[in-house]
Amino acid sequence: MKPEDLYHRGIVVNDLDAAKKWLTDTLGYRWCDEYAGEQEVETPGGQTKVQIHFAYSLDEPRLELLQAVPGTVWVPSDSGIHHLGYWSDDVDGDVRSLVADGATVQVKAPGGDAESLWAYLMTPTGIRVELVSRAIEPLMRDWFATGRSPLA
Repeated sequence: MKPEDLYHRGIVVNDLDAAKKWLTDTLGYRWCDEYAGEQEVETPGGQTKVQIHFAYSLDEPRLELLQAVPGTVWVPSDSGIHHLGYWSDDVDGDVRSLVADGATVQVKAPGGDAESLWAYLMTPTGIRVELVSRAIEPLMRDWFATGRSPLA
């Protein structure tokens, strides 16, 4: 992992529409299409499905606003920043490295080839890191460039 792999700052909010409106009206942010859907995830307690709803900014520095999901890792952070999102060439390998350095896995999404698509880890310093497979970077770059969701 390298600093240049940081591509977004994730913020969990209680009201996605209100947060987007405020950031647009006050700071001039524009938004890509939102994504809302069910995601299968693995947690320390086992495999489950969760409804997620989020929006990425078209503008940089790139923000990801996520609708809060009570009882999951997706709850608002006292600091405002929920996580730092990094591209990863090997999500599972990077997870192992971060765990060896004292991080704990909070949740991850299995991929189609047994490789994880993404994972959230809490570092010993209290910073949450999201690793996202670089395999989906072209899809995400297109989304960011056009604002149109390829997941719809």
